[in-house]
Amino acid sequence: MSSYRQDLKEELAYLDKTVLCLKRELEKEVERLSVRKDNLLETRKKMWEDTVHFSNDFERLTEISQYLSEVANQTSSYGNTHKRIENYKRVLNLPYFGRFDFVEEGWDEKEKIYVGLHNVIDSQTNDIVVYDWRAPISSMFYQYELGDAAYQAPGGVITGEVLLKRQYKIRQGRLKYFFDCNIKIDDEVLQEVLSHNTSVKMKSVVETIQKEQDIIIRDTDNELLIVQGVAGSGKTSIALHRIAFLLYHGMNANLMSNNILIISPNTIFSKYTSSVLPELGEENVEQVTFDDLIVKVLEGRLRTESRNKRLEALIGAQDDRASALRKSSIAFKESKVFEIILNRLIRYYAHHFIVFEDVYYDGITLETKQQLKAHFLNDKIGMPIAKRLKRLESRILDKIHLLQKKRIKKIEHLVQKMDGHGLEIQSFSRLLSIKESKVLLKRIKRFTEIHYLHVYRVLFTVDGLFFKLAQGLELPRDIEQIIAMTKNNLKKDYAAYEDCTALLFLKLKLEGSNMFSAIKQVVIDEAQDYTPMHYEVFNLLFKDVRYTVLGDIYQSIDRSVNASLYDRIVEIFGKRKAVKLSLNKSYRSSYEISAFAQKILDVRQDYICFERHEAEPVVVCRDSVKSMEQGIIQDVGECVEKGYESVAVICKTAAESEKCYHRFKDFVNLKLVISNDAEFEKGVVVMPAYMAKGLEFDAVFVYNVSADNYWNDFDRKLLYIACTRALHRLVIYYTGEKSALIP
Repeated sequence: MSSYRQDLKEELAYLDKTVLCLKRELEKEVERLSVRKDNLLETRKKMWEDTVHFSNDFERLTEISQYLSEVANQTSSYGNTHKRIENYKRVLNLPYFGRFDFVEEGWDEKEKIYVGLHNVIDSQTNDIVVYDWRAPISSMFYQYELGDAAYQAPGGVITGEVLLKRQYKIRQGRLKYFFDCNIKIDDEVLQEVLSHNTSVKMKSVVETIQKEQDIIIRDTDNELLIVQGVAGSGKTSIALHRIAFLLYHGMNANLMSNNILIISPNTIFSKYTSSVLPELGEENVEQVTFDDLIVKVLEGRLRTESRNKRLEALIGAQDDRASALRKSSIAFKESKVFEIILNRLIRYYAHHFIVFEDVYYDGITLETKQQLKAHFLNDKIGMPIAKRLKRLESRILDKIHLLQKKRIKKIEHLVQKMDGHGLEIQSFSRLLSIKESKVLLKRIKRFTEIHYLHVYRVLFTVDGLFFKLAQGLELPRDIEQIIAMTKNNLKKDYAAYEDCTALLFLKLKLEGSNMFSAIKQVVIDEAQDYTPMHYEVFNLLFKDVRYTVLGDIYQSIDRSVNASLYDRIVEIFGKRKAVKLSLNKSYRSSYEISAFAQKILDVRQDYICFERHEAEPVVVCRDSVKSMEQGIIQDVGECVEKGYESVAVICKTAAESEKCYHRFKDFVNLKLVISNDAEFEKGVVVMPAYMAKGLEFDAVFVYNVSADNYWNDFDRKLLYIACTRALHRLVIYYTGEKSALIP
């Protein structure tokens, strides 16, 4: 028998053994789930029948508490069993996808390590049939070729030799084929995966994780991990797999899904990525956008501009004085200079705008204004201003309460010596004491309460203050117009997006925050979309957390960004251990589409395209808008007929997208995506380029890339983003004169 036929026979036998084991374990868990469900229902019934529902009796409350604790434990056990059942069902389709043979140093016996989505343990023998891809030993499958290898086990580094690496294609529990590979996950598997139609939901990539990606996923040493990755390098997918790895690795450190937060570019993107963690057998973690943080932290105190609204305004802006002023205001308010001014404002306000008063009660001076100010300014631990003021308020109220107690005792003593009118005097005295306290508390709160919005308004409304705080700093030429525009917006209770970031910074500096105290890990996606001021806000909002920061400086739309941003992030977060890594290989688009997009970007970057060859991008000129739209409708229809599952018509703005939708909807079944609450569905979508970031489509049609629609650097980035969304087919349409940005 040939070597291959012998190997095939052994592999088929092992797969049968694994599937049989899975079915057996699944059956046990289903039976266990039924028992746990019955026990849970019985316990709940007994709790309802055997305990009182309302009681002030401490012993009865203890009894209820014991039942509640038992119910909670049984509910948790039921949930864990249900999760194992779902994992087993998922794994039955694909029990494993890889194998390597490993001989540990000092041992003669070869160990066959099969790698899959989850651990599969035979409960009859306690043998590990399949190792979870996140297990320490599984790292060797991704990181080593044949020969010397090592992995970090809980007890220390284990060294040895990898004798074989093998990959499998298994579908519906049946072996399609296998082959031996070396160095990396073989291109054959990647080619097959990447040639498929994409989905409206991001999928897990455990079968095709590359060595450089695996290093990022498994990093547990660094408190700050920064990844610069080219378009299509799998940054977001890697981030989600990293979360799954951290949850697996963190079981002993009590890391749960509610301890992790993802900051996403928009909710469309959040919905697109929402399936990855459940596919890997983990609960979804919370995803928020910066717009969500603005609403949550500022508590709806004023009308605010979203990031998308600002992008729309900037993209559609004409070259007039108003748009030039807005751009200048954005650049200034996102600068280090403005951050310095805000920090100076906080200090100046504390020294000059908080007017302390003498506090007296019942003829006794409790605190002089000089004493209060001295106590307030004597801050050696960097406590936020609002907390220091509340501490002063508590100090004063404690003294008042002490005097009130003394007064009441004195009155009670007098009442004992008086006739029947004594009770009336005592009652009147109590009422007087309450009234005095309310009046005094109102006076105290005049200098113990501070509001971030008032402080921000002071900066722009008090004559000469802004320039006093800006001494020695370089200001834009149109700073007076910027101040006037901001003052006018605040007067209308409106904050532009850049003012929202400043207000968040100011509020957190003044008040501190425990809003996200449970968070231990923060993942920031599309890192280039955030300014250093944003990162200052993150640093104030999330205390003692670890960060994973992923971005692409070449996909920044509304400002110029370079690699120095990552240095500023390291500086702002100030973590003891930080590392910056790069992903320079793109796997999304075909070689032809990637090469075309790089010419549009017109920037020399370290970029390698995975060699998957398909049709060249097409640039189509039509003699009228109507003819151009007819061409797009026809092409989209052909793509749908060919079986493409996701097709996008990408426009420059939301307004342009909306016009296209209304013109196309009678001819093509499509979905308009211009708001964060839109559903991202299978089929054809029309959307603006800035909302397509991070997404991918089988075919992309870019609408009207004419000379008068795409012409500046802002437009170049939009066009680059639009083109890099396409996997298999890219068509650019224009009418009139072709944009000079098209290669």
